[in-house]
Amino acid sequence: MKPAVRARWSRAVLVCGKCSRKLDGGFGPDGDQPLTKALRKRLGLKNGPKARAGIVETRCLGVCPKHAVTVIDAARPGEWLLVSPGADLDGLAQDLGLSEQKARDPDRD
Repeated sequence: MKPAVRARWSRAVLVCGKCSRKLDGGFGPDGDQPLTKALRKRLGLKNGPKARAGIVETRCLGVCPKHAVTVIDAARPGEWLLVSPGADLDGLAQDLGLSEQKARDPDRD
């Protein structure tokens, strides 16, 4: 059997890193954070397997929308979201099934 690492993730979200770099921020309270960081911070999630949900920045997903970031909810891989800068992070979290993570994550700072 291959070695494995246990994760406490209940959800996994993939965020296109190339889209994020092209926007150079655009999210968070001041509009200066990448989507991955802003969403984690908004939900109080840490990075890594101990968090209740995973928000992972990937390499290019190949969609390359103008002025948006491609996001995939691993629970619904057939529906990719295009998230524009300044998007409502609470609404996005709800669309991704992450809204319940904000109150439950014991790893919050």
